[in-house]
Amino acid sequence: MAHIPDASLTCLDLWCKAGSSYEEKGEEGLAHFLEHMIFKGSRKLKAGEFDKKIEAIGGSSNAATGLDDVHYYVLIPPQKLITAIDLLLNLVLSPSLVKEQFSLEREVVLEEIAQYQDQPEEQIFQTVLENCWPSHPYGRSILGFEGSLISSEPSDMRLFHLRQYQPENISLSIAGFIPDKIQLFLENSELSKIKKFSPHKINSKRQLEFKKGRKEIEIERLESGRIMMTWPLPPASDQLMIMGADLSTTILSEGRTSRLVNHLRENLKIVESIDMEITSLEQGGLIILEVCCLVENLDVVEKEINRILKELLNTPPSQKEIQKARHIVTNSLCYALEIPSQIACMNGSQSLWGRNQSLLKPLEYIESWGILDIHENFFKVLQPENSFTLIAKPKPS
Repeated sequence: MAHIPDASLTCLDLWCKAGSSYEEKGEEGLAHFLEHMIFKGSRKLKAGEFDKKIEAIGGSSNAATGLDDVHYYVLIPPQKLITAIDLLLNLVLSPSLVKEQFSLEREVVLEEIAQYQDQPEEQIFQTVLENCWPSHPYGRSILGFEGSLISSEPSDMRLFHLRQYQPENISLSIAGFIPDKIQLFLENSELSKIKKFSPHKINSKRQLEFKKGRKEIEIERLESGRIMMTWPLPPASDQLMIMGADLSTTILSEGRTSRLVNHLRENLKIVESIDMEITSLEQGGLIILEVCCLVENLDVVEKEINRILKELLNTPPSQKEIQKARHIVTNSLCYALEIPSQIACMNGSQSLWGRNQSLLKPLEYIESWGILDIHENFFKVLQPENSFTLIAKPKPS
């Protein structure tokens, strides 16, 4: 909990270890589908009633499903916190999962899958994941498979909910004005009354193995060429390495003077955009380099990228580059802690995964990275032969 006495709004954020990577064979897409169904009513709330009641007290709500987890959050006036907690816990912990609603909402999810598969950018990203992690749930879409969803029943979803929405898998985060007796209220809320469930089948986490390689694909309606290069990243629990990766990608691709942007976009002018980012997950993540350019420039762009990456072997970051990256990463982290919803989100996620530390703790990790550390741990690793590279071209009409 983060008590912010002067906050005009309070955010309530409930997190659960119930992302798509927890789905068993035949359950693909059930985690995301369940997120939809939870808003279709509960033991005490009719379909749509939760949203109406939250809006009636001046609040708003939403939810999101990821590979590792799912979270449900509301933003409300501080004086309505107790009411919002009661509504949210009932909605999430005791969904009704009525067959009629189940069938109707399944069509919505299937349409969402169809739209996702029809978007060139999404196809490219999903192809990258499928090839980087071919034998792991991280490699498949959070939306799941059409076949699995069509064959699913409310009983399957109820089993998934019982299995994953257990006390040890849930974290409730609050940021904003918090009344004194909130802890006592929570101890007597539905959160403390969840029945322990022992599933017949237990999700066994598969080993995450990154597969290197190179692939070329053609995609309909793609407007320009794409180059995607990815490298493996340690699990999110290794906060030191995550911060090192953030600093390294910032040095290489953040701003006009960064190495990749300066050479490819500013000087040679052969790319439309070039970005580098990190995807941090609980079992391991990715460093992703994405380039957008004219199809006729793909070969020369790839060649230049590989040349710059090879130069990293002998050109450590300068002190000026590190200082600039530290400022950018530090500011980004601080900006992310400016409002209750962002604080509640970060607190909830950290608590769920056992990282019970100050939200500003990563600032200490940022300062610990020096020239030789970044050179050894990242510059020497971010090499073409260590990557999975995807080249995407528009499909001829």
